[in-house]
Amino acid sequence: MDRQLLPTTNGDGQPIIPMSEEQKYLFDLKGWIALPGLLDQEQLEPVRRHQMKFLYQRDSLPPEERDNHGGPSQILLDHPVVAGVLNEIISHQALASEDCYGFRFDHTYSSHRQTGHDNFSPHGGGGFFNFSGNSHIYQMQKGQIHAGLIRVVWELNEVEAGDGGTLLLSGSHKAAFPRPQSLSERESPLWETYACPAGSAVIFTEALCHSGTKWVNPDRDRLSLFTCYNTVNAKWGKACPPPEVIQSLPAKRQSLFRGVWHGMTEVPQINKYYDEANTGRFTPTG
Repeated sequence: MDRQLLPTTNGDGQPIIPMSEEQKYLFDLKGWIALPGLLDQEQLEPVRRHQMKFLYQRDSLPPEERDNHGGPSQILLDHPVVAGVLNEIISHQALASEDCYGFRFDHTYSSHRQTGHDNFSPHGGGGFFNFSGNSHIYQMQKGQIHAGLIRVVWELNEVEAGDGGTLLLSGSHKAAFPRPQSLSERESPLWETYACPAGSAVIFTEALCHSGTKWVNPDRDRLSLFTCYNTVNAKWGKACPPPEVIQSLPAKRQSLFRGVWHGMTEVPQINKYYDEANTGRFTPTG
C-alpha cells in the first residue's frame, strides 16, 4: 500500500497510529478487533456529558454541538488509533492526501441502554460473496483487504464480561454457507463478545454477522456510540450532521463529510475537498 497517499495526522494534528501486523491479521481472521482504553478520563467525561445531553436535552446544546459527533464528541471521529485502522481497511488511496481522508463518515447513532434492555437480532455475514454495489462487502487479496462498511463502537462506560456487549460471529464475513439455526439463540458458543474499560473502541466490518443482546448490569448503564464509515464514493445511510456542526470542525475532519462521488481529473473534478457545495447532506427532492 502506498503510504505516501495516507494522511499521517488527524484533524487535531495528532500522529495517526498505523495498525500493527498482528491487528491486521486478527481483523482479517475474525472480522473485528477491540481497542481498549483509547480515551483517558479527561477526554471521556466531556464526551459522556455531551452524549447524554444530545440524547435527553438536545435543545440545551448550542447549534454546533447538536449532533452525535458535535462538541467534545468530535474527537471520536478521527481518533489517531481509529484513523489508523480506517486508513488500512477502507481508505480509497486515490482520494486520500495529507489534507483529507480516503474514507468518509456514513451514519451514526448514540445508544443508552439500561438493565433489561434487549435487542438480540442477528444479521449480516457472508460479505465476501456480496456484489460491489452492496456496502456490506469484504474483499481481499494477498496482503491487503477492503472491509466495506465499517462500524466503530465507542464504549463510553466499562463493559464487563457478561454485561451484554455486542455479539460477534467471528469469521462469518467470509462464510460460504447459510447461518445455522442454532445461531438464532444467543447461548450458542460460537458467539464472541468482549470486556473493555470505558473509552474503548470495537471495530468490525458490517459484512460480519453480529447482534445486540440484553444488557444485564444493574449498576452501570451501557453508553455507546455506533459510527459507520464508508468508501468516499458510497453511502449506506442518508444521515449527516447539520452544517453548523461540520463548519465547527477542523478542515481535515470536515473531509469526512464531503459529497459521495469520485471524479476523474484534478481538483475540483476529483473528490479531495469539502466545501458548502460538496457535502454529503441528504437533500430531499420533489
